Amino acid sequence: MTGSTVLHILFFIAAAVLVVATLLQGGKSAGASGAIMGGGMNLFSNVKERGIEKAYLIESLEAALVTAYKKNFDSVDNVKVTIDSESGEIHIYSVRDVVEVQEDPLLEISVEDARKIDSSYNAGDVVNLEIKPKDFGRIAAQTAKQVVVQKIREAERNLVFNEYNDKTGEIVSGIIQKADTGTVVMDLGKLEGIMPIKEQIPTENYKVNDKIRGYVLEVRKEMKGNPQVIVSRSHPDFVRKLFEFEIPEIYEGLIEIKSISRDPGYRSKVAVYSKNENIDPVGSCVGQKGVRIQNIINELNGEKIDVIEWNEDPAIFISAALLPAQVMAVDVKEEEKFAQVIVPDDQLSLAIGKAGQNARLAARLTNWKIDIKSESQFREMIMKAQNEDAVEAEETETEE
Repeated sequence: MTGSTVLHILFFIAAAVLVVATLLQGGKSAGASGAIMGGGMNLFSNVKERGIEKAYLIESLEAALVTAYKKNFDSVDNVKVTIDSESGEIHIYSVRDVVEVQEDPLLEISVEDARKIDSSYNAGDVVNLEIKPKDFGRIAAQTAKQVVVQKIREAERNLVFNEYNDKTGEIVSGIIQKADTGTVVMDLGKLEGIMPIKEQIPTENYKVNDKIRGYVLEVRKEMKGNPQVIVSRSHPDFVRKLFEFEIPEIYEGLIEIKSISRDPGYRSKVAVYSKNENIDPVGSCVGQKGVRIQNIINELNGEKIDVIEWNEDPAIFISAALLPAQVMAVDVKEEEKFAQVIVPDDQLSLAIGKAGQNARLAARLTNWKIDIKSESQFREMIMKAQNEDAVEAEETETEE
């Protein structure tokens, strides 16, 4: 919480105490009004700039004063407090049911007595009798203060939550405050951002006071209601948003990112497409001399990025997804979403990649199962199948 926020909250508390203190002095409405409106500062004047609704603050003060009154005077539930939002006048009422015969003087008023106030009252009506307590007490002021503080804090938390909840799916910047327990804690300005281990890029080394950017994955409330922002640098959509920032054609919708697969810190594959035949989607993303893509690589601290042109033909798309390897042929089985890929012998290790990375990322990018064979392996597989067919044919002839 910022120093400015603390000062404003203290101001609200002080104002609440003044309101209650004024009620100690004979319950004069004008005095209570002065506590809120006077002193050169209007309690409600700074409400909007704090982002807190005026009506909410008034409701909070009314609830606080009701609580204080019940604690020190009558503990009944028929007490009502109203505050005029314009004049600041405060009134405390005992809400009583109009009855023919009064049995409980705290909750009821006879028709006879009610008609002394207003001749139109009948049994079944409700009368608000104004109360002017002479002594509200120190405890009452403390009670009111506590309720007001709670309400103000709730409002502050809700405002911050809503502000950052609207940023879900966006990129935010922050200063690293803590990075020694696995989880990285970032100062986002009004609150802290949390980056769990699984949302970190494993090749990065996070240091206190470093300024970093992250993708807002989720905004949630903790048990006490405090908002918590979960930030990610490993999520594929972090790469997506970086592309939107760096490549105007994507931001403007001229180029569409169809899919992304990522091994955070090591390699990402991004499939792009444009309906406009005059736009080269891959070239636009890479930029002249690779400037655009290099900015993204720099943000990801050297993570390699393959930009691939999406194609509705799965064979063409799968072939492109396996870049930088060269592909000889792709045989697809649509129903099974399975693709048999043949590559030159000297391209097999490149197509599969270190620890299967290239093949794995290509499969995620295309959402197809991909089996990669070298040309020699494919020939052997064909010959084996042919031999098996020949043996089976011979056995069939023998049986006949």
